[in-house]
Amino acid sequence: MNVSHWFGVILLAAFFLAGTACQTAAIATNQVPGVSEDEVLFGQSAVLSGPSQYLGTSMRLGIETAFHEANQKGGVHGRYLSLESMDDSYETEYAVHATTHLIEKTQVFALIGAVGTPTSWGALPIAQADGVPFIAPFTGAEFLRDPSLNNVINLRASYYQESERIIDHLTSEDGIIRIGVFYQNDSFGAAGLQGVRRALEQRGMEIFDTWQYERNAGGVDDAASQIIAAKPDAVVMFGTPEAVANLVKLVRKEADPRFATVSFAGGKTLPNKLGENRKDIYVTQVVPFYDDIQLPVVASYNAALRAYNPSASPDFVSLEGYLAARLAISLLDACGPDLTRGCFIEPALSHNEIDLDGLILEYGVGDNQGLDQVYLTVLDENGEYQQIGD
Repeated sequence: MNVSHWFGVILLAAFFLAGTACQTAAIATNQVPGVSEDEVLFGQSAVLSGPSQYLGTSMRLGIETAFHEANQKGGVHGRYLSLESMDDSYETEYAVHATTHLIEKTQVFALIGAVGTPTSWGALPIAQADGVPFIAPFTGAEFLRDPSLNNVINLRASYYQESERIIDHLTSEDGIIRIGVFYQNDSFGAAGLQGVRRALEQRGMEIFDTWQYERNAGGVDDAASQIIAAKPDAVVMFGTPEAVANLVKLVRKEADPRFATVSFAGGKTLPNKLGENRKDIYVTQVVPFYDDIQLPVVASYNAALRAYNPSASPDFVSLEGYLAARLAISLLDACGPDLTRGCFIEPALSHNEIDLDGLILEYGVGDNQGLDQVYLTVLDENGEYQQIGD
C-alpha cells in the first residue's frame, strides 16, 4: 500500500471521528429538553384570559422583561432565553393540559411563573414526574414548600406568613377580636383559611366566622349578605382581585368592618375595581415596592421595563415576574455552559444565598423559599399603596 493511500485512509478516519464527536455533542445537547447551542426555552402555564388575566399577563410581562434584558447582553453563556406561555384560564384541568403540552410537546427546559394555587396543584405532579424545574410560582401555598420536593424553587413568602402579618396588625395594633375569613372555595382559599386559623390559635383566638365563593363564578352576593348579618370587626379575604373588590363594595353599603387581603389580590386591578371603596384596605405584598429605585434590582426592573415595553406601568405583579426570571438567570449563570436541570436546581436544594442586585434570596436544606419578607400596605383614597411599618 503506497503512502498516498495511507494518507487517504487516515484522512477518512479523521473525518469520521470528527463527525462522530459533533454528533455526540449534538446528542448531549438534545438530551436536555429545551436547551440548544443558542437557546434555553422556558414554559409558563398561567391565566391569560378571563377575570384574573391581569395576574398572568403581568407575570409574563415581568419574565419577558428580564429575558429581554439578558438577551440584549448576549444571553446566558451564549444562549438566548425564550418563554412559551399557555393560557390555563385559572382552572386546574386546563393547567394540567397546558403543563403536559409544554413538557411533552414543546419540551421546555423548566416551568416558570405559574399563577395560582389550584393550577399549581394540578401542574406540580406532572413536572415532578418528568424532573422539570418548577420555578417561582405566583402562590404562597404551603404544599409547594414541602422539604421533600426536589424540583421546586419558590421566590415569595408563604400565605401562612402573609396571614400572620395581617393578624398581627389587626390584633396588636387595631385591637380587633372578631375576625372572619372570606375565601375562594378551593386549595387557595383553604391555604389562606388555615393560615389565619394558625395565626389566631397562636394568640389563643378562633376564627369568628367564614364565608366562601366559587372560583371563576364571580358571585359574592350571598357571602356579602352573610357578612353584613354576622357583623364581624374584620374580614380577611382570600380571592381574586375582582371577587375581593365586589365583596367590599357590597358589604360597605350597609356595614364597615376592617378589610384585609393578600398579595394575590394586591396589584393594580384591585384599587381600579374598588373605585371609591378603595380607601383603608390592608394588603400584604411579598416583593419590594416597584418604585423603590434605591434598591438596585428595582431600578433595573424599571429601566428594563421601559426598554422592553415603554407603554407598560410598573407594578407589584410584573416586578415579581421580573424577579422570578432574574432568579432563573442567576441559576443558569451559576450552572455554566454545560446546562442540566440538576445543576440548575441545585443551589435551592442546598444552603445558598443568591444576590439579585441587593435583594438577597436565602435557600437551604429543607428550605426552597428565597424570600420571607412580608410588607403590609394600606390603600389610600387615591388607590395608592402606602406601607405600614417596616
